Amino acid sequence: MAVDADVLSLAQIQAAAERIGPYILPTPTLSSDALVGEGGWLKAENLQRTGSFKIRGAMNAVLQLGPEQRGRGVITLSAGNHGQALAYAAQIVGIPCVVVVRDDAQLAKLQAIRRYGAEVVLVPIAEWQQRLEEEQQRRDLYLVHPFDDPAVAAGQGTVGLEILQAVPNVRTVMVPVGGGGLISGVAVALKQQRPDIRVIGIEPDKAPAVTESLAAGHPVPPSRLDTIADGLAAPYTRPFTLAIIQRYVDEMRTVTDDGIIDALKSIALRAKLVVEAAGAAAVASLLLDAAVERPVVAVLSGGNVDGPRLGAWLSS
Repeated sequence: MAVDADVLSLAQIQAAAERIGPYILPTPTLSSDALVGEGGWLKAENLQRTGSFKIRGAMNAVLQLGPEQRGRGVITLSAGNHGQALAYAAQIVGIPCVVVVRDDAQLAKLQAIRRYGAEVVLVPIAEWQQRLEEEQQRRDLYLVHPFDDPAVAAGQGTVGLEILQAVPNVRTVMVPVGGGGLISGVAVALKQQRPDIRVIGIEPDKAPAVTESLAAGHPVPPSRLDTIADGLAAPYTRPFTLAIIQRYVDEMRTVTDDGIIDALKSIALRAKLVVEAAGAAAVASLLLDAAVERPVVAVLSGGNVDGPRLGAWLSS
């Protein structure tokens, strides 16, 4: 079924910014010439509450739930960051939350989900979607999907509003892509104000769900799903996000896991910021493209990483 890209609008994103303002942080957009060259900026969503941009979308969705939906409680599937965000949002409004998590998720993310009061259901990645549907039906919970939800994407789009406020003359914005919720919201927020801005999405070459879906002309499962960037390892994309990406995103690129690790190390050592592998993807691509039009903003999407894993990457 075809999906109209107009289902998400600048007005919805601006309304989301007002709605979630009391619950999120307006994260800094930092000049980082030493890392990515003159005219390079980093949007530090790794410093956001719950450690990633995901709180924006989860909070926007939960705040719009009606009494009946809140009474049922919420459920989602997550590699960790959306689960943390939804758990936090559910805790704020006082409703139950269940998160179906792939069983190889980082320990730090699992601990945070539980710390925010949610129940964790661990499953193999091959059973992720099936178990979500089973738990949702059995418990009659309301689904707040990580990206297949206009309210979630509108919340993520507030990142784009903040980028334009911080760097009004921005020419290029580079965004990590998993299922496509973040880039959908950011692209609408930017392009409906400044159509001249170039929006580039970055995927791991070991989890190319959006790249391959665009090539096919419809959502398809990725040919592989074994990247170190677990936050970008979406098992599928959806018609909703794909339609917006087709309309508003200028280009999709892929990066290697080795490139992501090199970028993560450079971000830590030069920019003095801790990011997870997913959060380094946009910088990994930017470091390979000195000719990208500037000013350019690379989104650091998250910073939730286990200490031992981070230590191993930094010492590699």
